[in-house]
Amino acid sequence: MNKKIEILKKQEELLQFPCFNHNTAYELGTFMVSRAQKQNITIAVSIRMNNGCIVFQHCPDGTNLLNQKWMERKFNTVSLMERSSLLSALIFEQDGDTLESHGLSTIDYALCGGGFPIRIKGNSTVIGTIIASNLYHIADHEFIIDCLKEFLHRPEAPDFPYTLPDK
Repeated sequence: MNKKIEILKKQEELLQFPCFNHNTAYELGTFMVSRAQKQNITIAVSIRMNNGCIVFQHCPDGTNLLNQKWMERKFNTVSLMERSSLLSALIFEQDGDTLESHGLSTIDYALCGGGFPIRIKGNSTVIGTIIASNLYHIADHEFIIDCLKEFLHRPEAPDFPYTLPDK
């Protein structure tokens, strides 16, 4: 578990932006949509600032309001905990913790992959969240990571090891 947590922390350390604004959000969002289309992946993508403003969102055919609800919960988790939703899930699991023990509801928060914090290099403050929904939750996370590695020219960022669940 600790190795996985360290990988996620390293991803957050390496995948930071030199600057970020609404234009950056549009460029990243369209990059992610294009990548999903090229890979024939049906995935909803949202980029939101911490004030809740949705600066980019695309929900392709094959996604629906349920994906929207998941993205809201992942956004809330990243905004509150200031780390990826997958990192929060693993830390909660490691500590034997629950959302309820912090007075939080699973209606509003999600301990799963698919939400990643937006940070500016040299500043630890989370200013927004990149969110993906419609794949297995760890695949949602890794889709974001793969996109960021290419978009930010940071191929050295580590991949998260996982296998798909049995169906």
